[in-house]
Amino acid sequence: METLIEQIKQGKVWPFAGGIHPPGQKQQSTSRAIERLELPDKLVVSLKQHIGANGKLIVEKGQSVLKGQALTKPSGNWSVPVHAPTSGVITDISPMPSAHPSALPELSVIIEPDGKDTWCELNPVDDPKALSHDELVDIIHQSGIAGMGGAGFPTYVKADTRKSIEFLIVNAVECEPYITADDMLMREHAHGIIAGIELMQHLLNPTLTIIGIEDNKPEAIAAMQQAAKHNESIIVQTVPTVYPSGGEKQLIKLLTGKEVPSGNIPADIGMLVHNVGTLFAINQAVYEGKPLIERVVTVTGNTIHKQGNVWALLGTEIKHLLDCQGFSPVPQQRVVMGGPMMGFTLPTVRIGIVKTTNCILAPDHQELAEPGDEKACIRCSACADACPASLLPQQLQWFAKSKEYDKLNEHNLFDCIECGACAYVCPSEIPLVQYYRVAKAEIKEQQAEQIKAERARERFEARKERLEREQEERQNRHKRKPATKSSDEKQKVADALARVKPKSDDKDSKSAVAAAIARAKAKKQGAELEPDNSEVAKERAARKEQARKYKEQKALEQSEETVDKDDKKSAVAAAIARAKAKKATQATEADNATNAEPAAVDDKKAAVAAAIARAKAKKAAQATEAENATDAEPAAVDDKKAAVAAAIARAKAKKAAREHAETENATDAEPAAVDDKKAAVAAAIARAKAKKAAQATEADNATDAESAAVDDKKAAVAAAIARAKAKKAAQATEAENATDAEPAAVDDKKAAVAAAVARAKAKKAAKEHAEQQAKNESESADTHGTDAHSDDSSTDESEAQQIDNTPESSEDKKKAAIARAIARAKAKKLQQEGTDKS
Repeated sequence: METLIEQIKQGKVWPFAGGIHPPGQKQQSTSRAIERLELPDKLVVSLKQHIGANGKLIVEKGQSVLKGQALTKPSGNWSVPVHAPTSGVITDISPMPSAHPSALPELSVIIEPDGKDTWCELNPVDDPKALSHDELVDIIHQSGIAGMGGAGFPTYVKADTRKSIEFLIVNAVECEPYITADDMLMREHAHGIIAGIELMQHLLNPTLTIIGIEDNKPEAIAAMQQAAKHNESIIVQTVPTVYPSGGEKQLIKLLTGKEVPSGNIPADIGMLVHNVGTLFAINQAVYEGKPLIERVVTVTGNTIHKQGNVWALLGTEIKHLLDCQGFSPVPQQRVVMGGPMMGFTLPTVRIGIVKTTNCILAPDHQELAEPGDEKACIRCSACADACPASLLPQQLQWFAKSKEYDKLNEHNLFDCIECGACAYVCPSEIPLVQYYRVAKAEIKEQQAEQIKAERARERFEARKERLEREQEERQNRHKRKPATKSSDEKQKVADALARVKPKSDDKDSKSAVAAAIARAKAKKQGAELEPDNSEVAKERAARKEQARKYKEQKALEQSEETVDKDDKKSAVAAAIARAKAKKATQATEADNATNAEPAAVDDKKAAVAAAIARAKAKKAAQATEAENATDAEPAAVDDKKAAVAAAIARAKAKKAAREHAETENATDAEPAAVDDKKAAVAAAIARAKAKKAAQATEADNATDAESAAVDDKKAAVAAAIARAKAKKAAQATEAENATDAEPAAVDDKKAAVAAAVARAKAKKAAKEHAEQQAKNESESADTHGTDAHSDDSSTDESEAQQIDNTPESSEDKKKAAIARAIARAKAKKLQQEGTDKS
């Protein structure tokens, strides 16, 4: 059975799944040799031209640079430097549009060429085999070489692989339509490419090197075979023209029949793939010492008059390439970087060439029509049949639209090489590749966030563990046992203690003797000296004084609380007393009105007096109502004012009672020749006068209350006396009314006698009441008014004394005369009522 290597040498090819056959359109750009363009006005060198981290900038604005001078140095993983494509001055370092479908700004170095194209110092190597493996890899690294087939993977990483490589595969297929850069490079620089292959053979030591070229490039095949005929380990293999046979995994399948597992790389199965342009750059870096500063670019399309391939300096604006090749744009012109299958439309032509740029396509509308509107999938499975990775494009598109990333991973989205074969054959014109690119970007971003979160979690856990460890160490440090002392140290301590002990014993014995002597002296002087307890006595006295002050303070606080409560009770009691007095006044007024109506006084004076009495009674009732309305609002009068008002009311009521008693005495002293009518009128006038005096007294209370100032205890006692006095006055009024009603059935003489008896009894009761009040006043003064209900008369006596000492004025005399007239009228009325009833 033939081995795999024998089958490969015999030219056997293993087909891969799927694939399409689009028109090649390569003849337009292969009719001319590779040309060199004139220097552009400026070069926009992007720092991001490869997969991996950007290099660290080592130049600054305004600095002059030479051709081939490094602008950055490697920094980070998979980082390669970029170099100045020509000599000139750095005019700016700023973000510029990038060679990407999004054209997102990337930091770029803008160089203005000086036209001299002066090289920096180069270090070519004549005998690479004399260099070590690491030295050769470092040369490749510092030359800034990255994969020029389109991926941009750093070449030094592949060259430094530690895995065993069985087959080194050179990708010279260039299967995408319109692109002929590798074809023309092989035609013109086949020996340089073979030299680069031999350098990689020296680094990787593969069993066999296979150069795969499509059968539509006969000139390139012949040139490569001629250049490689001296090396038997290099085989030039022709493969059928099928798109995308230039894919890494598809080419491995074609040339070796092996498949790279999903999620793995070719090195995992002993394969390594390099592009012919990358190998030529390795040859220049080692043998000529030139870094990667230029590459071959195909400029083609129906709007280009001079279609062909050119050597373009990295950073040359696309507009400069188009202008140099005779660009005639059409309305709504599209410019594509790359081929029609995997390329992307540029948003602007002010973008510089990068290391992965292999073609600039400027088609017209007939050559590359605009895609139509997306239609619904008809499930024809044409995309699945064309997929070279054996995926399910329609399923991936559904999952991408619904953002079901887990299912996308399950269906191996990242095995898609974005060749565009599925979109090319789709009858619904669905841009499938665009969906896949967006989904890949989102998944990568999500994974990056997860990695960041995982690293943050690890840092947090590490910090937590460190803090716990430090805390434990601190705790253990405090718990450490003291270091054990050596025998010499212990002996020294014992000797020191032994020396100190005799001294302490001597001191103790001396102190004991001194204490005994002191006790003997004290005992001897005991009979003469008395113990001094003065300090103890002072301390005891201070404690007693402190306790006494505390008790007084406590008692004062309790009394203040009691007074506050009594003040509130006194205010309520005063309000109730006023209400009861009002009620008694209203009852008296009703009786007066009833008794006055049927009276038939012939005398004109009696009629006038009755009218005046009714008017005054009405006015007094209105004043009383106004006072009650004011007194009903407890918020407007405080406790002290209420107590003072009650005291003044009692004083004025007592004064009125005294005047009434004097009037009665005067009436008794008058000659007995008064007729019955005048007696009745006098009685009525007396009742009206009493009512008016009571109302005037209550009205004066509101005015005089503001100027009074008595303490809380006296106010409480005065309120209690006022309540008792009001109650007694009401009872006296009721008794008087009953007395006035009794003689109704008696004749004139009996009525007069009854009136005189009633007046005598009232006078006697007033006198007894005054004496009782004087007695209670003295008792209240002794007890300081602690019980308000038992000391009703204390305040009344003082008020009575005040009233007795007050001299009678002319107004008082007039009032007494009127009272006598009212008493006479009342008597006459009672006599008439008795006559009517009989």
